[in-house]
Amino acid sequence: MDTVATAATATVETHCPYCALQCGMGLQPADGPDGPAVEVVPRPAFPVNRGALCGKGRTAPELLAPGARLTVPLVRDPVTGALVPADWDTALDRVAEGLRRTGAAYGRDAVGVFGGGGLTNEKAYALGKFARVVLGTSQIDYNGRFCMSSAAAAQGRAFGLDRGLPFPLADVARTGCVLLVGSNLAETMPPALRYLTELKENGGRLIVVDPRRTRTAEQADLHLAPRPGTDLALALGLLHLVVAEGRTDEEFVAARTRGWPAARAAAMAHWPELVERLTGVPVPQLREAVALFCDAPSSMVLTARGPEQQAKGTDTVGAWINLCLATGRAGRELSGYGCLTGQGNGQGGREHGQKADQLPGYRRLDDPAARRHVAGVWGVDPDALPGPGRSAYELLDALGGDVRALLLMGSNPVVSAPGAAHVEERIKALDFLVVADVVRSETAELADVVLPVAQWAEETGTTTNLEGRVLLRRRALDPPPGVRTDLEVLGGLAARLGHRTGFPADPEEVFEELRRASAGGPADYSGISYARIAAEDGVFWPCPAPPTRAVTGSQAARGEPSGVPDHPGTPRLFLDRFATHDGRARFVPVTHRPADEETDAGYPVVLTTGRVLAQYQSGAQTRRVTALNAAEPGPFVELHPRLADRLGVADGEPVTVVSRRGRAVAPARVSRAIRPDTVFMPFHWPGEGRANTLTNPALDPVSRMPEFKVCAVRIERLDG
Repeated sequence: MDTVATAATATVETHCPYCALQCGMGLQPADGPDGPAVEVVPRPAFPVNRGALCGKGRTAPELLAPGARLTVPLVRDPVTGALVPADWDTALDRVAEGLRRTGAAYGRDAVGVFGGGGLTNEKAYALGKFARVVLGTSQIDYNGRFCMSSAAAAQGRAFGLDRGLPFPLADVARTGCVLLVGSNLAETMPPALRYLTELKENGGRLIVVDPRRTRTAEQADLHLAPRPGTDLALALGLLHLVVAEGRTDEEFVAARTRGWPAARAAAMAHWPELVERLTGVPVPQLREAVALFCDAPSSMVLTARGPEQQAKGTDTVGAWINLCLATGRAGRELSGYGCLTGQGNGQGGREHGQKADQLPGYRRLDDPAARRHVAGVWGVDPDALPGPGRSAYELLDALGGDVRALLLMGSNPVVSAPGAAHVEERIKALDFLVVADVVRSETAELADVVLPVAQWAEETGTTTNLEGRVLLRRRALDPPPGVRTDLEVLGGLAARLGHRTGFPADPEEVFEELRRASAGGPADYSGISYARIAAEDGVFWPCPAPPTRAVTGSQAARGEPSGVPDHPGTPRLFLDRFATHDGRARFVPVTHRPADEETDAGYPVVLTTGRVLAQYQSGAQTRRVTALNAAEPGPFVELHPRLADRLGVADGEPVTVVSRRGRAVAPARVSRAIRPDTVFMPFHWPGEGRANTLTNPALDPVSRMPEFKVCAVRIERLDG
């Protein structure tokens, strides 16, 4: 689609391309001839952000300018080794031949596919279908595995269903107490901070659990600062106190749960003084937290990457869920457990087939009935579908070995993966790498073929935000000449590999097939249409189609009346029953265990990682935005003054951080906001300041989440 970039002539209502809030915004033609073709205007009627936007959202159009992004396919010159421009036919022919040749020589599972949590539902669905139908490979996963997979696994075990928040975000402001674990909303999702502000204005209380005194923790009535990697012990210690102080909701436990005796026994082994020694949180603060949480008429626990990105992340989240269940703070209005999903479509991205073990509609790939249903929609034999493959890190670790070629869309693992230096080596060991991306990322620099694809404002598609609200991003302008959409890329490759139908470029046509594929599954989108999303500011799944209305054909697709009322969607889950076979939630007994890598004499300090306000994920996009780069131009090492004094390091001086996997160099940022035994690094930058050179790829046994949030390091002055 080599059309001239043309802006819309009126304001187009759409959504931000960044985090899982998916804030509503408007795009209107820009005045200046030299800047982006559109500019952002507020959209105050959208209920999630009510017109508020962070700096990333306001500056997002800057990346739409041709100078900031890829506009022509690139192929690796076999003589010079450089990436050089090519036409689309040449590039796609080379990709198809590389994938075909690898599969023929080494078997179908020698071809891998790695997706991204920023892809729309349509693209995630098409990518999963492409991997399993066209390539016939089981080797597909996505970077959302690094986001909330531990929370997803824990919610599945406890509730029978995983959705980031089982209630609208607006409920947070109306509850009595929020216990926020491992989240710095003020910097990662700034427009959401208003809900915590409103909570306190309404008389509610806020407890923040974080080893750093962040801008979010500054808002708390109580800040608990545990040693990184001890969140599980903290949750168990609070549950111990709930039992010891007689605060268990015995009626709720008896009527709506199973497994309490074993979970209670496990918690009682974590007495307050032991938990204080493990976590560093004083016993009086533990007791205060229990009082604030239990004395409120309603309460919520919200977790983010802090407790989840650990090699025991599933059990850690499970312990916080146990706290909710034991106190009757789940399955009720204004109470419950929720996960603050990070990536823009981290929720929808795994619901529809990018994840190694899942089919569309959140169906399990090893479920024969699920395979039959999806295979019927796809028109293939269920037995032809491959089984579950490797998780994200395990797939990256296999590159250059069992997996010889990789198709990568919307991810930058050279910066974002744990043990990034090792991952970079594995990527370089591939026989063939193709990257489809908006920008020339650090991973794209290693590719044999780079395909320039359209951005959020240049294509229509749906995303699912952290509430489970399915939203519609609308196309506001044409892509620049030489740029195609991901759906066009997959369709062109499928045709070259012998599948001339089944991969349309029209996103609404793809969504209609997704509806059919999801029908009857846990994440049922069959009652959702583009027209409904537009009319209702999003629709919460599950939303099944009425039983007498087919989800095929133009009438249903356009949301035209059929005499059968539409399902209203499900803003609040679990109020009547949990999604288990008997409707009861499950306690899972868990016990604290140390981090995979504890400190010792050689590596005496704990490193934890995270985000900063002005940058996003691997920084591949935000590092190209002038205002964002000016606000936060590079990496840093945050350390406590006592640690800085011991090392003889002044604020702003470069330091070296060394782990068992490598070393990183960045300026010191001396701050009393962090524990003296801990340092913090943001993970947005490549090169010598790459934080993920240091991080530990040890995996959670259930979710396969790497242990990003805790590893042992030592700090050295750069002069030695």
